[in-house]
Order: sequence, then C-alpha cells, then structure tokens
Amino acid sequence: MKKVMTRATADLPRMTENQFSRVKKLLRRLYANYDRGNCLLLDDGYDPCPCPQLISNTLLCRYFRSAVLPSDQELWGELLGQAGTRKRCAICGALFLPRSNRALYCEDCAGQEKRRKIRERVRRHRAGM
Repeated sequence: MKKVMTRATADLPRMTENQFSRVKKLLRRLYANYDRGNCLLLDDGYDPCPCPQLISNTLLCRYFRSAVLPSDQELWGELLGQAGTRKRCAICGALFLPRSNRALYCEDCAGQEKRRKIRERVRRHRAGM
C-alpha cells in the first residue's frame, strides 16, 4: 500500500523515534482527550477511534500542539523550529528556551534575581526616607 501525503500533512513536522516516544508519554500524562488509546474528540459513540497523534509520527492534533506540547519546552522547540533560539542564563550559564526576546535568566535564576532586585529597590527606598 502506497503512503499518500496530502498538502495538509506534508507541511507538518516529522518526529524522530526519541521525540515520538516523548510525545506518547505527554499524551498519556497530560492530554485531556485521551482515553486508553482512544480519542474522545473523534469518538462517535459507536466504535472507539484510536488517537491519531498516538499512531502517527507527525503533529496532527491542533489541540495537542497548542495545549499539551508547550508543557515540554525542549520538545516544543525541537518540533516547531524553535531549537536554535536557546539562550545562556546570565547567572548560571545554563541553556534555556526564552519565553520572550528580553529574557536573560533561566527559570530558577529568574526568581532569585527578581527577589534580589526587589531587596535592592526597597533598600534604596528606605535609605531615601
């Protein structure tokens, strides 16, 4: 049987085996429409419909792409072309995926730096009184 690719599926990102196994883990853990291998959105009430995202190595489901995939930032970046936009944290030097173009710190260091800046601002404010 010859595999037919339509224009809609030709533009979708293809996954490697490692990425596909990570996607399956996300499906089982976080996907709200997943029920023991079946898709609740495609269920017509008569026959269970297998989840197409679980059996295909392309990103077919729009709900999965928009709601579930962003929870794994690294995988999201690899699959949707954001992998080259990693930055180094200014404090610890670790690589991270920035949420905006102004991000300087990874998530761990961002909280610490925010608290440090608040302490410094309050200290200056109290010294001026």
